Amino acid sequence: MTLVSKNIVVGVSGGIAAYKACHLVRLFTEQGHRVHVVPTPTALKFVGAATFEALSGNPVSTSVFDAVDEVRHVNLGQQADLVVIAPATADLLARLVIGRADDLLTATCLVATCPIVLAPAMHTEMWHHAATRANVETLRSRGIAVLEPAHGRLTGKDTGPGRLPEPEQIAAMAQVLLAGQKLSRTLEGLRVVISAGGTQEDLDPVRYLGNRSSGRQGFALAEVAVQRGAEVTIVAGATDNLPTPPGARIIRVGSAVQMQEAIEEASADADIVVMAAAVADMRPKNPASVKLKKGVDSDALSSLELVENPDILAGLVADRRPGQTIVGFAAETGDTERSALEHAKVKLQRKGCDVLMCNEVGNGKVFGQATNMGWILTRNGEVFEVGAGSKFEVAAQIWDAIEAVHG
Repeated sequence: MTLVSKNIVVGVSGGIAAYKACHLVRLFTEQGHRVHVVPTPTALKFVGAATFEALSGNPVSTSVFDAVDEVRHVNLGQQADLVVIAPATADLLARLVIGRADDLLTATCLVATCPIVLAPAMHTEMWHHAATRANVETLRSRGIAVLEPAHGRLTGKDTGPGRLPEPEQIAAMAQVLLAGQKLSRTLEGLRVVISAGGTQEDLDPVRYLGNRSSGRQGFALAEVAVQRGAEVTIVAGATDNLPTPPGARIIRVGSAVQMQEAIEEASADADIVVMAAAVADMRPKNPASVKLKKGVDSDALSSLELVENPDILAGLVADRRPGQTIVGFAAETGDTERSALEHAKVKLQRKGCDVLMCNEVGNGKVFGQATNMGWILTRNGEVFEVGAGSKFEVAAQIWDAIEAVHG
């Protein structure tokens, strides 16, 4: 995957979360983008201009009267490929709705014709206030992507929705927009269940049988679904240390049987179920209650008896409600008889799901990687090739296919 350098304006408004903007700027510059930081005057009470200048490599100002000879308050917005404001306070949201242009950041937003991403951060009461809710809806109706805030510890002892998402999450959503994909609220009102990660089947109290799945693609699907307006539940097996998508509910499981129970319960009233988890096909028939020791329990270790795990995807298809959309994943390798894609076509017919994402795995591909590629197959016989991209970009393409089938 070749990254194309873009012009990104990072706006920073005056909230305690402004310190996280430093890491966001670093992420963008490390990706090779050209970054201009535009803080509001109050943002500089939390982080100094020198810090943003050092991280971005560009001058920082707040006033429309700086660099007048360059018409900077117009040029920044005209030349931007993306504007990201993190944090976006309740005050900034209100000023953007009205169309104020009394500082460099709001003036830049009025000029910009590129995608704009707002990452709100404020106290829970402010986020829930009717005025803020109306402002968010207005901004979204204008095509601005207003991200859902995270749930967690706020300033002081407060806890709740209103926390700024992690910089990595904001950067990932920015990359989706830079790739020409959408974050509009196309899943508003839908209940979505997504499985993620690998299952672990106990061999004894210490060892287990597992796989290399990191859960990254499942969590990316959940992140995009949240930002498109869905109510999301994640049933997660073993995963990397991944940030929780804002507002998503997570159910942690270990084995395939535990995942089956959790998925069946969570999907009872779901509109869309996505089985992105790498579920182990087999499990030890008789897991030991004590640690098996090399040299002492050699027979048990060398003659391990396995039994098949339940086929969760097939069970979901068999029991689905009218109108419910079921999505499967296939991690395939080609062989002498069939390519990975041909294996996926057979699996789609056998499983009977509505959409299937096929990954060709092995040789360092997919598992544990930040990127993905493959094919999306639908029950209508359509096959879409998915070029190499971040797992969030791939997630957006998968959701486009799901939405087309779900109607």
